[in-house]
Amino acid sequence: MVLLDGKKTANDIKEEIALEVSSLIENGQKKPHLAAILVGNDGASETYIHAKVKACHKVGFESTLIRLDNSVSESELLSEIKKINNNSDINGLIVQLPLPDHIDEMKITQAINPQKDVDGFHPENIGRMVLNIPTYLPATPAGILELLQRYNVVTSGKHCVVIGRSHIVGSPISILMARNTNVGNCTVTLTHSRTENLKEITKTADILIVALGKAEFVTEDMIKDGVCIIDVGITRVKSTVTKSGWKLLGDVSFEEVKDRCSFITPVPGGVGPMTIAMLLKNTLKSAKKMIY
Repeated sequence: MVLLDGKKTANDIKEEIALEVSSLIENGQKKPHLAAILVGNDGASETYIHAKVKACHKVGFESTLIRLDNSVSESELLSEIKKINNNSDINGLIVQLPLPDHIDEMKITQAINPQKDVDGFHPENIGRMVLNIPTYLPATPAGILELLQRYNVVTSGKHCVVIGRSHIVGSPISILMARNTNVGNCTVTLTHSRTENLKEITKTADILIVALGKAEFVTEDMIKDGVCIIDVGITRVKSTVTKSGWKLLGDVSFEEVKDRCSFITPVPGGVGPMTIAMLLKNTLKSAKKMIY
């Protein structure tokens, strides 16, 4: 079993990005600049956003964090997005999800300039992805592709089963794994909450990508020997053995399945760090005008 070490790989990518940023500055160009909008004080969102800001500083980016109260109106949020869209000094914009119930997330996503949509969620960028036109790929699926590529996981001709159909992970990764590209050329089965005989399907997977949000959902009896497992899920549960009183679990029962896998991502330290690395990579592409 080979552990797909997202933490190490993400650090490698950050070092590569930092070198490119140094080169940009030496050539008289501005540092890439990422702006983030955080609405409210959700604990998980706070953690994610601070990790992103910290990563920006590590690679030499400029970063701007805009904090808005949980009671902010939709129109006020749209106004902030418009300001950043019109600011030529800012290359990328992310609006941290989830948003309060009174704000339409899709309206917010569509308001972001596609050229600054480094999260890769705008319908224009999703459409370009489907058509295999250069674009900003959604960060988590892009991170999965990067891991598979850097660990030389063979994907061509393999059966890839995806559990979960969210527009953030499940749906885009199912499209990307089927593309006629270096990491791709899989036969893909997309499964979800209405799928019948799920266990029979997952047992045929050469590559199993799990993005369900249910702790330790995938067990040993659901896989075949030699499978490559990408565990996207992360759930915080109470623990009596950790100092914090909490521990993080993936969607896969790691201890149960690890010895039967060819490759597997850990939780934490697998897909999570790669998501932030790909966000930085997209911002660098924006600064270098590599997409639009």
